Amino acid sequence: MLSFHSAFALRTASLPTQPSLYLKRSLTIRQLNERRDGRQRVVILGSGWGGYTLARRLDPKDFQIVIVSPRSYFVFTPLLASTSVGTLEFRTALESLRSRGSRYEYYQGRAESIDFANNRVVIRETVRDPNVGLIKAYANVEKDERALTSRIEESRGDVFPLSYDKLVLAVGSYSQTFGIPGVTEHAYFLKDIQDARRIRTKILSCFETAALPTTPVQTQKDLLHFAITGGGPTGCEFSAELLDIIREDLQRFYPQLMQHVRITLFDVSPKILSMFDEKLGSYALDHFGREGVTIKTNHKILGLEQGLPVVADVEAPNATVQASGYTLTVQNGDNIPRSMGCGMVVWSTGLMANPFVANRLNDSFAVPAGRVKSLAEDNLDARRLTACKVQRNLRSGSIVTDNHLRIQMKSESGSTATLQDVFAIGDCAACADRQYPATAQVASQQATWLAKHLNQGDIDSVKQGFSFENLGIMAYLGAFNGIVQLGKGRSVSGRAAFWMWRSVYLTKAMSWRNRLLIPIYWTINSIFGRDISRF
Repeated sequence: MLSFHSAFALRTASLPTQPSLYLKRSLTIRQLNERRDGRQRVVILGSGWGGYTLARRLDPKDFQIVIVSPRSYFVFTPLLASTSVGTLEFRTALESLRSRGSRYEYYQGRAESIDFANNRVVIRETVRDPNVGLIKAYANVEKDERALTSRIEESRGDVFPLSYDKLVLAVGSYSQTFGIPGVTEHAYFLKDIQDARRIRTKILSCFETAALPTTPVQTQKDLLHFAITGGGPTGCEFSAELLDIIREDLQRFYPQLMQHVRITLFDVSPKILSMFDEKLGSYALDHFGREGVTIKTNHKILGLEQGLPVVADVEAPNATVQASGYTLTVQNGDNIPRSMGCGMVVWSTGLMANPFVANRLNDSFAVPAGRVKSLAEDNLDARRLTACKVQRNLRSGSIVTDNHLRIQMKSESGSTATLQDVFAIGDCAACADRQYPATAQVASQQATWLAKHLNQGDIDSVKQGFSFENLGIMAYLGAFNGIVQLGKGRSVSGRAAFWMWRSVYLTKAMSWRNRLLIPIYWTINSIFGRDISRF
């Protein structure tokens, strides 16, 4: 009788020696170099919309494609709100980087530093990093704190160098908290799958705690107050999904608590969904009003503290229950701070530079003399570019690129040049001569454009740079309603927009596996309801 190891050896011996769809494994650097076969190596930092799309579209016959990312999956971000309330299972919003048929190599790690002069990036592995998948771990952490975080991380993982012929920075961005006290520590973000998992657990925890016979009425009201900050598509769609699970599922199991449930959407701007036209914005506002979602515009968040507010002459809960909620302090036009109890605060306002961009790319770099293109009229001698800095957008902190998506450097003398083999796409990049929205649509189009011209070999000679084509924007509003804004002034609202929203995201799913699973889970949950067990 064969042992397991003997049987496995016999089984794999019959497999082809070339990369197989059924035998995908991590390679050592030596093996990676041996399998290069004269191809140029493209190293992609990040596995978001930009990085993942680029890796899928590059031609593996011409390029050895290597993805480096702290997370081993791509997140289909438009479905995160649905997964956070159980409308869809978490895996339907994920695409594994190690999948059958993938045409790239992958290392789980994050970039520590880049040596532009020698075409090398230093990677620190993150296989054992407990913060992978939790966006709040780095949200709006100040520079000194980031440095401390980096020192702590240095003791966790090994480092290794990785050479490249072309480097693409697609590291994305993090949630901006504007230095508001308590937000980084206590708010719930929604940019990764672990964030969605935490939100789902917290929602159910609030209802279970409020349902206990020992929980005072005022505490029930506070725990069942869900605050969302940010009136953009993310905040509005999460409000909609939360409204759905409460109306369609939680109401059946906690009917006695429904009178205490509140959903409040805060925004510092005068209106929500400002990227939509006035008609659609008004439709969304009216719809939320009819469904019981309170919209508070022109409200500024001042702070967030752990623990429910203590009210005089009102029965207080035990210390554990009291600590499970939060106190949110806001201020509107009258400049009077007001505090309120919340069971959860979901934060979806603004973006900030990724810590790698903010810190690691803030140093001076030597650059390769042969692959630098001067933008100065005097045709700056590239050999003088020995102390250059990556040019950054003053407002967002993003990497400045030209219209060919190549990063721009600035010398000590103020001269500007581009690195012809280093690119930046997605949220971490900002074009020098035009402004694009920080959306998945932009990142995906940038990756598609870059892959096309790298495959054609004309990235240095093509005259027409990247140009964004707005294909439209959508938002789900709950109760089978939505809004869709198309080009040329066309728009759709109501149930037709909802079905368009579902159809578009179903067809945009990256794999056939998820194109099958997503409608299956939609059907199962519509018939049997969402699973509200805590696990």
